[in-house]
Amino acid sequence: MTDPQPAGRTRDKGAGQVIEELWALLKTYARQETVDPVRNLGRFVGYGVGGMLLVGLGGTVLVLALLRAIQAETDPHWTGNWSWIPYAITLVVASVAAYLAYRAISRKGKATR
Repeated sequence: MTDPQPAGRTRDKGAGQVIEELWALLKTYARQETVDPVRNLGRFVGYGVGGMLLVGLGGTVLVLALLRAIQAETDPHWTGNWSWIPYAITLVVASVAAYLAYRAISRKGKATR
């Protein structure tokens, strides 16, 4: 009389089958740890680049709107030799906004480290 195999145990596998299963496991693990994170990173970078372009375009339009508003509201006063004043004001405002954005980004980076 032969002893029945305990529940949950399978028959002994051959060396070839073990190697095939190990190779499949290795390929699955490598894909999980390399391809999937790169795919997710690509999606993250895509959204970041898209957001960066939209914020840059919006900032440019706002700076031009500020320049045209200053020029329209101060039309008779800053003309001729004083026509550079609206450009200087716009440059200062844009520089302050860029500095504040830089400070906010660098402060956020220090907090997460």
